[in-house]
Amino acid sequence: MNNSDQNIAYEAAHKRVKKLKGFYIHLLVYLVVNVMIIYANNSHANDSASLFEFRNFSTAFWWGIGLIAHAVNVITVDLFFGKSWEDRKIRELMKREKENNDFV
Repeated sequence: MNNSDQNIAYEAAHKRVKKLKGFYIHLLVYLVVNVMIIYANNSHANDSASLFEFRNFSTAFWWGIGLIAHAVNVITVDLFFGKSWEDRKIRELMKREKENNDFV
């Protein structure tokens, strides 16, 4: 593997790590904020109110849909566009670039 290939591989890995880090931060914020909301809703509720009411979990529910979409975006890229796909695409683009430069 030459230096150019190493740089390309490093950039791809760096981009992947940034996406994973973004998801983990999103997950952490989701957990902290929703625990605080559920606690606040439960502590201000009267004795007859149940913890298991939709209003206590509505934010977690709707935000959870967004979190799942974020997870799917991060994870499925690897399933469909994994390392082997990246390697093939890089070789294809480099070959095309070389062919274009040969004609100039």
